Amino acid sequence: MASKSFSFAFLLLFFLCTFAAAEPCYNHRFRGGKTFASCIDLPSLNCSLHWNFHSLTQTVDVALRRNSVDQKTRWMSWAINPHSKGMVGKGSQALVAFQKDDGTMVAYTSPITSYATQLQKGDLSVPVNGVSSILEGNEMIMFATLALPANTTTVNHFWQEGPLVGDVPRMHPLSGPNMGSIGTLDFLVGKLVVDKTSSRNQWKIVHGILCTLGWGFLMPVGALIARHGKQWPGTAWFRAHVFFQCSAYLIGLAGGIIGVLLWLGALGARIGGEIHQYIGITLLGLSAIQGIVGYCRPHKEDKKRIYFNIFHSSLGYGTIGLSIANVFLGFHMVHLMIKTWPQVTYIAAISLLGTIALILEGVGCWRRTTVRREIAAEETL
Repeated sequence: MASKSFSFAFLLLFFLCTFAAAEPCYNHRFRGGKTFASCIDLPSLNCSLHWNFHSLTQTVDVALRRNSVDQKTRWMSWAINPHSKGMVGKGSQALVAFQKDDGTMVAYTSPITSYATQLQKGDLSVPVNGVSSILEGNEMIMFATLALPANTTTVNHFWQEGPLVGDVPRMHPLSGPNMGSIGTLDFLVGKLVVDKTSSRNQWKIVHGILCTLGWGFLMPVGALIARHGKQWPGTAWFRAHVFFQCSAYLIGLAGGIIGVLLWLGALGARIGGEIHQYIGITLLGLSAIQGIVGYCRPHKEDKKRIYFNIFHSSLGYGTIGLSIANVFLGFHMVHLMIKTWPQVTYIAAISLLGTIALILEGVGCWRRTTVRREIAAEETL
């Protein structure tokens, strides 16, 4: 009998905890008597959103709560974009809050017009007032009242958190929960629709990895082999050169196809960056020309061989330079121009190749100079 009572009590406690975990936002009580008629637990970053929608004035009072144990080194933000699903689009209207080094809380508005934003202070395109933030225990809470566009109750909204350096917000992580903090919210009925961005972001990552590996790394390796591998026995250098360049082209082609599909919106949503896309398509064409010209190259004894060598080398080095530039342009598009591990890793890899190339150039120059001196010495004898 005691065991049955214990089991019943355990199940009751389990269901109560489950219910409390399922609806934690409704259990929260704000200080100062603030109350909100609606709330929803956001699906990522331990955030919940509370609001009062005033249909007569077309305004909404909001409170964003975030649970965290490290508030002093993190910022949080909440933004709406009434006109576009993207963060940039026609511009997201953001609220930002964090704790300064001196312990005081700061909250302000920040219009987002590009992916390179550093959340600078600025006026929004929608009227807003009452922007403030507080700390309650291990929670950071931000308040504001916004005026929505006429006849609008549904908006695309975004919530984020990221690191602070001093009192300056830095880029939020580009993986995990931070990439799923986007959705569509209806203030009138309290319905949240989470945007399925994870698949699109995974395709972006695959595109970046393939293109960086193919165009940005393997192709320079193949060129390095062609330039300095002729001392290898037989035709080993040529086979290695062809292997690396063909591998680079096929991997880069796969990444390029994914990039085109992303550009056209076939993998979830169209992305911008026309210059990056145009350079990528140009690289596909140039590499195809290189392959055709290399396959149809004149014989070594043919007098036209020198023209082939000049054209093949010039086009190859130009393609490699354009490839590396486009890799960094891709980093810039996904706001990786700060010191993050993908960019640092690639810079280290390409710097290593450059160092090896300089060393081999020096060794080759020394060998050629030595051979010339030996030939000159034999001629004088």
